[in-house]
Amino acid sequence: MHVSTTTRRVGDREYNATLLRRSYRQDGKVKKETLANLSHLPPEAIDALRRVLAGERLMSVDDAFEIERSLPAGHVMAALAMARRLDLAKLLDRSPGRERDLYLAMIVERVIGPGSKLGMVRTLTSELGVEGADEDDPYEAMDWLLERQGTIEDRLARRHLRDGEMVLYGVSSSYFEGRSCPLAKFGYSQDGKSGLAQIIYGLLCDSDGRPVAVEVFTGELHDDKTLPSQITKLKDRFRLSRIVLVADRRIGHQGERRAAQGG
Repeated sequence: MHVSTTTRRVGDREYNATLLRRSYRQDGKVKKETLANLSHLPPEAIDALRRVLAGERLMSVDDAFEIERSLPAGHVMAALAMARRLDLAKLLDRSPGRERDLYLAMIVERVIGPGSKLGMVRTLTSELGVEGADEDDPYEAMDWLLERQGTIEDRLARRHLRDGEMVLYGVSSSYFEGRSCPLAKFGYSQDGKSGLAQIIYGLLCDSDGRPVAVEVFTGELHDDKTLPSQITKLKDRFRLSRIVLVADRRIGHQGERRAAQGG
């Protein structure tokens, strides 16, 4: 059997007919028999029948392919687009470079799928434009970032802080299981881990809650003792002469209020 398409003209009009036919011999002569008129079928069905009759094996897409892994796309592009809109790369460093690309990738990874540094290297390096990175590269990028912390904070302060506006300050802690961190000391634990050493960190934000600067302190320090260095930072580094500083009640002791008024 085979599929045959014939064309017939009548005046200015053209008629096509697609037929299912078979060839056979009778009395030593080759004859043809029409088995069905396929003209009413859609072209893709006719093509499929033609290919099957020619000996080709057809299968559905589901049978032909097996999905082993789907790579993230949309949310990665959205996060990268927002990073470009915020000019985040130039905030980290004015000059393009491998370390800047790595740390920008780490920031985006924290937004779209927080996980370990090793997990990022294994799953998102190609999508985030840092192909070939290994598990050591993110840590080297963090060392690179630490050297630029002051410059980055100064840029954030120029972008978000103004004289006479409100500045938010909060203090928290993180406990340590190990004993090798020089900042980890025993102190009052907000995590309820009184038997473990900890570090204290203070975060300065603008009135909308956008982080501007962070500082880490040894774990035995009381929250209120972290405030003077923040006031000095706001006055001397960020060149602010008049602000409204909002902090937790336990931070606002009389001594720190005097320090704030002194600014």
